[in-house]
Amino acid sequence: MNDALRTYRVGVGLALLVLTGLLIYWLQPILTPFLAGALLAYLGDPATRQLQRLKLNRTLAVSVVFLGLVGLLVAVVLTLIPLIGRQVDMLRTQIPGMLSWAQEQLLPWLQQTLGVDPGELDVDAVRAAIAEHWQTTGNVAAEVIARVTRSGMALAGAAITVGLTPVVAFYLLRDWDRVLRSTLNTLPPHWRDTAARLAGECNEVVGAFLRGQLLVMISLGLIYGFGLWLVGLQLGILIGVLSGLAAIVPYLGFIVGITAASAATIFQFSDWLIPLLLVWLVFGAGQALESAVLTPYLVGDRIGLHPVAVIFAILAGGQLFGFVGVLLALPVAAAIYVLLRHAHAFVTG
Repeated sequence: MNDALRTYRVGVGLALLVLTGLLIYWLQPILTPFLAGALLAYLGDPATRQLQRLKLNRTLAVSVVFLGLVGLLVAVVLTLIPLIGRQVDMLRTQIPGMLSWAQEQLLPWLQQTLGVDPGELDVDAVRAAIAEHWQTTGNVAAEVIARVTRSGMALAGAAITVGLTPVVAFYLLRDWDRVLRSTLNTLPPHWRDTAARLAGECNEVVGAFLRGQLLVMISLGLIYGFGLWLVGLQLGILIGVLSGLAAIVPYLGFIVGITAASAATIFQFSDWLIPLLLVWLVFGAGQALESAVLTPYLVGDRIGLHPVAVIFAILAGGQLFGFVGVLLALPVAAAIYVLLRHAHAFVTG
């Protein structure tokens, strides 16, 4: 009887899992604002709880956190994005000179100093390929806007998504505990304790990344960008942002950043030794801060998802379900990680 009941429960669980996947696939065009709102609510819940400990009621605390999140997003859109856009345009104008410098100075130096034979480099072909790529990239935004504006339904859908996301985020953040309790109460009573324990472990795994590694990435991006800007590197902000994004994998941000910044420094400065040493100092200081302060304080000893697992989950989610899959990737990956950990403990125990 117990084996039959266990088999029945496993079958019901698998059926619910398949049904959930099908519903996500069918409803993905309308899920984006709800998932984005849930993500913002999840990120804002710890700050809301801190304000509640200061004797603010939940609604007032949510309002303060919500206005802070909205103000931060607006500030990023109005300041950082135009700045990066200008640096991308600057990079586009510098690429022909970089290619000529590589052909006339870098490649002969490599061949003379290291004995490396770079072979024949067709700079004109490379320059034409890069120019074509940049032309295509520059037209992406205009093409998207043109397609959206040509369709009234697409324009209305985009407006609804942008307008609905903060509304969903506000109400979910205000009623977060109530939503969790109601969701838990929909389960059979004998499943609730297990489900609550598994949900708590999933929250720890996701939180270790979203509230830990993500903050480390943002901090490193700011440190590298500001430091390179102080050195006087023209592409410093762009390289800093890319280094912070690459920091999702430990040491990858440091390697990508110091390599790109060193090349940009040698190309920009005729007397490049001192600026190059300063660039290395910036990345050395950033790496030291990450090891001694950022990672211990922001991540600590929490066991989160491995960076490679995070990258695979995001790419797989995007491939299967588009942008909705990207938003669902981390929670689903965390749930799979926790279930596999319990399955391993059950089998080996």
